[in-house]
Amino acid sequence: MATGAGGPLLSIRDLHVRIGGRDVLRGVNLAIASDETHVLLGPNGSGKTTLLKTILGMPGYEVDQGSIEFKGVDLLTLEIDERARLGIGIAFQRPPSVRGVKLRQIMELASGGRAGEGRLSAIAEELELGQMLERDVNMGFSGGEAKRSEMGQLLAQQPDLALFDEPESGVDLDNIAVVGGAIQHLLKGPLANDPRRAGLIITHTGHILKYVNADVGHVLYEGRIACSGNPLDLIADIGRQGYEKCVECATCNL
Repeated sequence: MATGAGGPLLSIRDLHVRIGGRDVLRGVNLAIASDETHVLLGPNGSGKTTLLKTILGMPGYEVDQGSIEFKGVDLLTLEIDERARLGIGIAFQRPPSVRGVKLRQIMELASGGRAGEGRLSAIAEELELGQMLERDVNMGFSGGEAKRSEMGQLLAQQPDLALFDEPESGVDLDNIAVVGGAIQHLLKGPLANDPRRAGLIITHTGHILKYVNADVGHVLYEGRIACSGNPLDLIADIGRQGYEKCVECATCNL
């Protein structure tokens, strides 16, 4: 499926979102090209997860104003399942548990029947899933196992746009390396031969960027994209002077 009139894969314009009557996003503008990986930074409560869940179409996120287009299609007219079939996938910060459904089954469903046993076995080996394939999805999983489970589902789905909500949160260094390698494989490795694949990664620490080559970073501050630039430079600036000073820095803007 084409991106749509040569424009960006994902285009967000003047997006305003409310949750429970509270304004969270206050005019977000963001464009992600088909082969780009973007990083989203920002203090707690700035709206990072809200943005991802609004793109996905989760209930409870009320769009007051603005637009979200993906492949030239108005996402705001589509339900969650329609957005997933269009090519959007997500790895949640706190993945839900699903009793009675095996990880192998959910990965087969995520693939839409495209991933054969050989493909699923290769994903399981890469992510060190082992016997987790035969366990109920995320039931009793450690933090690292749950994140690897999420990555397995994304690798099976092979979405055109992959969203990652703090993939390094709650996992040890070994698991960060495994998860980071899988993200890099999906976005920049052999699968990146598909020119439509793009990514948007939320991170607080930047640890995941040791394993993932990101193109552009953004600081979401007080509900708006306040600053954009090289992701590693932004993280370094935030570490030195905090978010408030960083977003005042004109030199970091693209």
